[in-house]
Amino acid sequence: MKVKIFDTPTCPYCETLKAFLKEKGVEFEEVNICRDEKTKDEFIKKTGQMTVPVVEIDGKIVVGFDKEKICKLLQIKE
Repeated sequence: MKVKIFDTPTCPYCETLKAFLKEKGVEFEEVNICRDEKTKDEFIKKTGQMTVPVVEIDGKIVVGFDKEKICKLLQIKE
């Protein structure tokens, strides 16, 4: 299962999400959308969002730290 988190360095919800996934043993790729304009533009085009965190789980987009939806897609318990 491929998990990607779009985040920014100053987002407290992003840190909470990453800590939760680490606690559950879920590996993920972290994409800092502040890194450059190209990354930010790709993020907006792909997700339609301008806020973080956004999680992509096997191509499915979850906006925010929606624990219930994330757990369902990852097939893990809260």
